[in-house]
Amino acid sequence: MSNPITSRSEPRWSRRKEARPEEITRAALELFVERGYAATRLEDVAARAGVAKGTVYLYFANKAELFKAVVREGIVSPIAEMRTMVQHFEGDSFELLRVMLRGWWERIGSTPLSGIPKLIIAEAGNFPEIARFYMAEVVEPGQAAIIEIVRRGIARGEFREVDANDAALLVAAPMLLTALWRNSLAPFAGAPIDEVGFLEAHLDLLRRGLLKRADAASINRRIRGT
Repeated sequence: MSNPITSRSEPRWSRRKEARPEEITRAALELFVERGYAATRLEDVAARAGVAKGTVYLYFANKAELFKAVVREGIVSPIAEMRTMVQHFEGDSFELLRVMLRGWWERIGSTPLSGIPKLIIAEAGNFPEIARFYMAEVVEPGQAAIIEIVRRGIARGEFREVDANDAALLVAAPMLLTALWRNSLAPFAGAPIDEVGFLEAHLDLLRRGLLKRADAASINRRIRGT
């Protein structure tokens, strides 16, 4: 016969005692995107992950460190991989740019991680620490990777002479727009945006704007299969 006191004290959910930090960061991502940074409490993260609140503190000193772990795991790591790929890619520079944008969509833009930019923009004023962290570990390295691709294309004679810094901002802007739209106004829009189609349209405009005329014609023929 069970002890009624013990039975009443047991949580309604059950989970193995040792939860991996990845399970906690996954739960935290869901809550940060749903509620924002200020409204997310560590006890709610623990409940979503199915662990005791004390378990969260075994891995993360506070909410700021948990948020940083979420971003490093989901966004910083792919950016680091992308920068490594830029250094070793052997194909043409526009194909490298295409791989980068499609990789962003598959690993970040089409996932709950796309809600992080909205969170940062909404709460940067109240939480400057996380804004500075996001700039240093996400925005600046991401922009540096795009700048490197543009400069690579210019140096190889594939791209027109353009300002690489301005071009990098233009490359990134529609990606940010897609993430913000997806996590704010999209549920209220009369007609959904074809996000994959939008990405392809963006790539087409970049191709027309960056490539030298001869290279653009060559790629057009390759796309048409002629």
